Amino acid sequence: MIEDLDLEKLDQRDAAELAKLLRAVSEVGFLTVSNTGLSRERVREVISVYRDFFCLPEAHKKQVNMARTGANRGWGAPLSEQVDPGANPDFKEVFDCGYELPANSRYINAGLSVYAPNLWPLTPSAFREIVQTYYTDACAVAMRVLRAIAVALGQEADSFDIAFDTPMALLRGNYYPRRPDWAGEHDFGIGAHTDYGCLTLLATDGTAGLEVRMPDGSWAHVNAEPGRFVINFGEMLEFWTAGKVKATLHRVVGGSQERVSVPLFFNPSYDTNVAPPNSGHTITAGDHLTRRFNETYLHLQAS
Repeated sequence: MIEDLDLEKLDQRDAAELAKLLRAVSEVGFLTVSNTGLSRERVREVISVYRDFFCLPEAHKKQVNMARTGANRGWGAPLSEQVDPGANPDFKEVFDCGYELPANSRYINAGLSVYAPNLWPLTPSAFREIVQTYYTDACAVAMRVLRAIAVALGQEADSFDIAFDTPMALLRGNYYPRRPDWAGEHDFGIGAHTDYGCLTLLATDGTAGLEVRMPDGSWAHVNAEPGRFVINFGEMLEFWTAGKVKATLHRVVGGSQERVSVPLFFNPSYDTNVAPPNSGHTITAGDHLTRRFNETYLHLQAS
């Protein structure tokens, strides 16, 4: 069962809601959440501006093609990612943007790809403003969820806060076309994978497509109309919490309808040690994320 939670109740530390959250993070690794402060209209606006971008001629999108960079900022063409090495490259398109470092940041001169400069298209004209504002507000929602998870796990609510002073947070627009006629058993909108980082906050246009691997091994559909969000957890949070939070396989096979989704991948600062507590080991968040990006983006493998 995929739990449906109320973020306002979690903010109030409602005992029943926290118990539902604990079951969700430890047993399934997926949940849906509402009452976040991000309205249906707001999400529809964000999805609409991404859709407008993806509908542009390819020549326009190539002006911000991430394949020309050594990072994951800008437009990613179809077949430019391969999340499942046992499947073919994913047939979706993406647009990625991330955290913009302030001038006094300790990372400003480090040349780290996870903090690369963003690439912004000139069309649609409102794209940058709408996306950047949503990015900021979605990060705030993700932080509220992490604070509730900390409480559910018996920790102080602000346990994770210091690790997110310079988040490697990546906002993505996904465009899944109708499943192509040529698609076979190894072709997916996105192949089966676990997310790499900490917490993913996913907005969708309401079109079905996302499937989650349940504890019994079956694949379950999970969907949320604009204004309700799907949340799941990545490899980083699983080992950071010594397995108390579960990273779960999921995929998009693709169907008869095109689909736009907007995930925020909310990840801590580069030098955060996300190894299991008291393990005596060091796993740097930035090293883990960089390695997983290099395994996924085909243009980074070729560089």
